[in-house]
Parts: sequence; C-alpha cells; structure tokens
Amino acid sequence: MSENLTLDNLAVPLRVLRVLAAEFGHLAAPSVQVSTIYPNRLDLTFHDDLPGFEAWRAALGISPDAVTYGEQTHRTRILRAQAEYAGAVVNLTGFADIVVPATVGGAS
Repeated sequence: MSENLTLDNLAVPLRVLRVLAAEFGHLAAPSVQVSTIYPNRLDLTFHDDLPGFEAWRAALGISPDAVTYGEQTHRTRILRAQAEYAGAVVNLTGFADIVVPATVGGAS
C-alpha cells in the first residue's frame, strides 16, 4: 500500500499530531512516528518515561484496563495502549528497565 502514497495521504495522523501539540503541549514529549505502512496511525513512544506514558494515556482518555504489559528479555517492561483520536489511531508505547531489587546478605 505504501508504494504510491503522497504526503497528503499522511494528512490525518499529521493533523492529529498538530492537534495534540496544541491541546497537550505541556505533556512530556514522546518520540513520534508517522509511517506510509500505516498511513492513518500516529505512534507516540516513551523511553524510560512511564510517567510520561501514563500522562498521555490519561489525556487521551484510555482506560488503565486497556493498557497491555509485556517484557523483553526480562530486562525491559513494555506498556502499550491504543485510542482513536480525530480520525487517526494513536498508539502509545512505553519502555522502562525492570529494576531487580538487590538481595540482602550474601548467598551461602
């Protein structure tokens, strides 16, 4: 589907990004991606900023129950949520290290 797309074909997620910047400019800045592979999708990604992810989740009206949790190699937690906003699908993704508590005392 991406072979004959023009920038006009990405107008929906770009317009949504402009609206989000105007309405929620005070929130943490995510990494932003718009792709010709999914021309009606806007991806907002948070690296080491789960509070930023959470603030955007709340701002977009996504229920906490709609957030999925996953792990990569037992070292990174991944939160994902999705909402439709002004005609685009907005994907939120948050990455953070999994903190393993230090053991108390030495192992015998």
